[in-house]
Amino acid sequence: MQSIIDLMQSQLWFYLTTVGLVSLCVGSFLNVVIYRLPLMMQREWQSECRILLEDELKANVANVNKKTNSTVENNTENSTGSNQPFNLVKPNSTCPKCKTAIKPWQNIPIISWLFLKGKCASCSNPISVRYPAVEAITAILSLVVAYSFGATEQALLYILVTWVLVALTFIDIDHMLLPDQLTLPLVWLALIASVLGYTIAPTDAIIGAACGYLSLWSVFWLFKLLTGKEGMGYGDFKLLAVFGALLGWQALLTIILLSSVVGAIIGIALLSIQGKDKATPIPFGPYLAIAGWIAMLWGSQLQSTYFNLMGY
Repeated sequence: MQSIIDLMQSQLWFYLTTVGLVSLCVGSFLNVVIYRLPLMMQREWQSECRILLEDELKANVANVNKKTNSTVENNTENSTGSNQPFNLVKPNSTCPKCKTAIKPWQNIPIISWLFLKGKCASCSNPISVRYPAVEAITAILSLVVAYSFGATEQALLYILVTWVLVALTFIDIDHMLLPDQLTLPLVWLALIASVLGYTIAPTDAIIGAACGYLSLWSVFWLFKLLTGKEGMGYGDFKLLAVFGALLGWQALLTIILLSSVVGAIIGIALLSIQGKDKATPIPFGPYLAIAGWIAMLWGSQLQSTYFNLMGY
């Protein structure tokens, strides 16, 4: 293991090639996470609702039985109609149209999509270009991090964060949701990394996480008190807490300003292209993720440039 680490540190091409190939494979798995995790959460919510309402439903059935003197059979089958496991591993990936299992050689990142010409091998159903796009984005962003920080523990940490940010971005785009299953582990990872000495001092990390969460939490409640509407979700608070724990409270203003600029540019462009109303809700998580990722790599340079322009 040490010899491999030494080789990565001495041979840049080997290091970047390894990161690129691994990240492509991770990007393929992230496609599964992006699609399945929200469904898993929905099924869990439905299961919890059934448990909470079970007593009430039984009482209603009993009342009906008393009035009609009939017997009503209780059906406890899962509302999805299936008791088959559904998680990030099972069932195996299949074509959504013909349900044919996807063979290993058809699941090679990017290459398989190009070889199949973007269609299912069995029924020729179109395969979304987003699948290879997620794989490519994951690999490219990971390579940028790897090249910027070299073969170090900090690079590994930031690559892991990058992978999760990709998943969070696309989940938020699809469902206006930043799952706790992804954001909370990132907060703890950032705090542990600070204790191990990979990032900032533990005190700065704790203060940064608290300030990141409470800053957006305060804006959320102020906006709600003034308008009666919710301007963002709790997942946004936790995502900013991640960057606060990674980079410290000093970086939070830069991230918020960057996310606002990125959100304004991309949001206005998308609304214009898609022809949607300006009142259409727009997820803030992707812009926060983009801004935080930029701050991870070039936050110090951006702050220095800003202060130089302001004459400080």
